[in-house]
Amino acid sequence: MDIKQLRYFIAIAEEKNITAASTRLHMTQPPLSMQLKMLEEELGVKLFERNGKSMDLTDKGELLYQRALHLVNSVEEIKNEIHETEEGTKGVLAVGINTLSVSGFSDMLQTFHKKYPLVTLKIVQNDSYYLAEMVKTRAVELAFVRLPLEHRGLIYEHLLSEPFVFVSNKTTNKVSLEEISQMPLIIPSTEGLGSYNIIHEVFSRQKLQFTSIAECSDMHVLMEMVKGGMGATIVPKSVLDVYGERNLYSAPIKDANLYSSLGMIWLEHHYVSTAAKNFIELVKGKIS
Repeated sequence: MDIKQLRYFIAIAEEKNITAASTRLHMTQPPLSMQLKMLEEELGVKLFERNGKSMDLTDKGELLYQRALHLVNSVEEIKNEIHETEEGTKGVLAVGINTLSVSGFSDMLQTFHKKYPLVTLKIVQNDSYYLAEMVKTRAVELAFVRLPLEHRGLIYEHLLSEPFVFVSNKTTNKVSLEEISQMPLIIPSTEGLGSYNIIHEVFSRQKLQFTSIAECSDMHVLMEMVKGGMGATIVPKSVLDVYGERNLYSAPIKDANLYSSLGMIWLEHHYVSTAAKNFIELVKGKIS
């Protein structure tokens, strides 16, 4: 069993089909089938259950998949460390961004691209909790998240704090949490995650309950619902810089210590690519 065989096995496990896996690997089907047969014979176990054209992992196959994925990723990490000799001017940089978005993020990417045009950028959007998991599995190298996050093994770089604001399709001056508690709200997250927890906690401190009619982590969809009058929302102020438009009105929230902290995270005690280091320094310069 070698790294090449493990790469073949991972492709089959993820594609669930020999033909699709061979296309992904740019090879013909018979040699790939032979490699799988050799691997199963060497291990003495059945790795897949054939169900028509689909191939599902057995319990032993699932175990091998998890271990193989970790091993192959580790090998890639070693290769990157050894071969990165061009000061971060080439390579791939995968960056995660929270669903609440970051004001000026596209400008940062464009500035980085102009300075390092040969670095390929991969941008992934998700909730902060899932982005932390993606950083841990190296699916992305660093991510913009809303703090706090309770994840060990990560380095947290605080960037800024900003207030939440009340947003609706009607003009409002200032509004209190008690007044907001009487209105239908669309929460910019899902229960148990990120902003949902922050909003829930501030209402709880004042012994109030909010009326949630919807939870939505897609800010464009959320703002469209608010604009249509389905309900109001509470979002970090910078979200309006990205998604705000006509027929949407914001107001500060009275008597509420309701803030969102933005930060970057990456793996602690792990190799950080020069491209990522360059991007981190660029972001610090833009936000500070």
